[in-house]
Amino acid sequence: MDAFTFDLPMMASGMDSAVTPQTAIEIGRLGGLATLNLEGLWTRYENPVPVYDEIASLDNQHATRRMQELYDAPVDPDLITQRVKEVKDAGVIACGSLTPPTVSKYIDYAKAGGLDVLVIQGTVVSAEHVSSREEPLDLNTFIRDVEMPVIIGGTASYSGALHLMRTGAVGVLVGVGPGAACTTRAVLGIGVPQATAIADAAAARSAYLEETGRYVHIIADGGMRTGGDVSKAIAVGADAVMIGSPMAAASESPSKGYHWGMATFHATLPRGSRVHTGTLGTIEEILLGPAHENDGRRNLFGGLRGSMATTGYATVKAFQKAEVMVAPALQTEGKQLQRTQGVGMG
Repeated sequence: MDAFTFDLPMMASGMDSAVTPQTAIEIGRLGGLATLNLEGLWTRYENPVPVYDEIASLDNQHATRRMQELYDAPVDPDLITQRVKEVKDAGVIACGSLTPPTVSKYIDYAKAGGLDVLVIQGTVVSAEHVSSREEPLDLNTFIRDVEMPVIIGGTASYSGALHLMRTGAVGVLVGVGPGAACTTRAVLGIGVPQATAIADAAAARSAYLEETGRYVHIIADGGMRTGGDVSKAIAVGADAVMIGSPMAAASESPSKGYHWGMATFHATLPRGSRVHTGTLGTIEEILLGPAHENDGRRNLFGGLRGSMATTGYATVKAFQKAEVMVAPALQTEGKQLQRTQGVGMG
C-alpha cells in the first residue's frame, strides 16, 4: 500500500477497545497495521487505564450514559503527538484515525509525532464533508496536500466507493453496520450486507483502475470474527480486512474482554453498544496461532492461508478471483452433532 508493505492483509480498527499504543506496536511487529483512535481515550487522558477499568465494571443499563460522560473529556492535542511518537519510536508503521470534522484541526499534531498513514473515518464518508456549523472538509484538496497515504471510509456502495477513490485515497474502508458493537442499522436504518458491499466496491476499483491506471485498496471493515470470515472477504474482492472485536478479546487489551466502537459514546446519537467478547488469547495467538480451539476465532490468518491453499490460490490477488456462491447451508449441513453439543460450528 503506497510505499508500505505488510506481511498480513489486515488493519486493527481505530477503536479504544481494540488498539492502544502498546498493542499497535505488537500488531506492527507481527506484520499488520494498527489504527490508533486519535480522538479516543489515549488522547483525552494521560493515563486512561482507570477509565478502561470503569468501563469494564459498568452494568449494561448505565454503560452508554457513563461512557458519554467519560468521552466528554477534551482531546489534548499534545497527547496526539505523544501517542503517535510512542508507536513510531518502536520501529513500526504509525497509523491513526481522525474524523472528518476534526482532521484539519489535529493533523499537524499527528504529523509532529511522525504519523505514517492517516485514516479518515466516519459511519459514511463522502468526498466533501458538509456542515452548516463549520468549514466543510474538501477531501480532494486535503488528501492532495497532506503528504502521506490516506485511507477513507466507510462506504458500502459502488458509487460511494468510486467517489472516494477519486479523492486520491490509497484505500477505502468498506462496510456500514456489520461490526460486532455497531447499532447503525437500527439507529439510522442504513446498511448493506458485507459481502455485497465488498463486491460492489471491488467492481468500482476495477472501473477506477481502467479509468486512471491507479489501484486503490479495498479494506473490508466489520464483521470479521473468524478465519472463514476473513477468507470470504478476500474472496469477494477485499485486499485486506479491518479487525475490531478479535483485538478487543486479546489478553493485551486493557478493555478486559469488552468491546465498543467509535460511535458508542456519541454525545447525542449513540450508534453502538459495549459488548462482551471475553478473552481469546494473545494478539499473536489470535492472528497467527497456534489455536487450541476449533471455532475459527484464533489463528485467523492461518485460516486464510489454509483456505487459499485448499482452493488452489497462492496470493491474495489471485484469491480475489475465486468462485463464490451464496450457500447458507454450508454453516449447517452435516453439523447436527456440533449444533446439539454446542461445539465447533455449533
